[in-house]
Amino acid sequence: MNNYRAAKSGFAREAQAKLEANFPPEEAKKCLEWIEAVTGERMKTDFGTDKAQAMQCFYESLKDGMALCKLVDALSPPDSKIDFNSKTFQPAKIPAFVAARERERIGLFLNKAMEIGVPEANLFQTDYLYEKTCLVQVCACIRALGIEAQSKPHYRGPMMWPKKCEENRRNFSEEQLKAGQQVISLQYGTNKGASQAGINMGKRRMIMQE
Repeated sequence: MNNYRAAKSGFAREAQAKLEANFPPEEAKKCLEWIEAVTGERMKTDFGTDKAQAMQCFYESLKDGMALCKLVDALSPPDSKIDFNSKTFQPAKIPAFVAARERERIGLFLNKAMEIGVPEANLFQTDYLYEKTCLVQVCACIRALGIEAQSKPHYRGPMMWPKKCEENRRNFSEEQLKAGQQVISLQYGTNKGASQAGINMGKRRMIMQE
């Protein structure tokens, strides 16, 4: 569908060029390799470090939403699986229907990603992928999904992403809390070291009789 859009110009073109310049081929390859490892679907990852080729391979691999839906389905618990027999996954002959169903699959992926625990701020808009306008955010979303998925007890895929931060709650007794109140924080200053005691600035006022 992006072939029917007019080419960007002016500030829009400059902004798009900056987004494409930030596209990370290594991160995109890692995302596709992880999807392949989790789903068993063959992904094209032999694009090397060429940024333009990497963007095109990444886009073509994920644009129809099938690989993304299979990914979240593999990561979802047994009671939250995707129905691949639904109309969304049926082939269509009319181009408008094809585009609509591909967009639906991307939207389904985003909803399932939120259910798994990906924060809304780490998601992307459907057009970011389908219209190829911000593939950097698509990479960031898949990375966030991988980090979140690894923290689930039912996850059986490879550990390719950084470990999610975990809460480390501290429980202090009443005695420890009272002891902490006796300590003067350095935010209030310190009484150690040099001071201004004994310093007189300027000359004293002299009152003299005539």
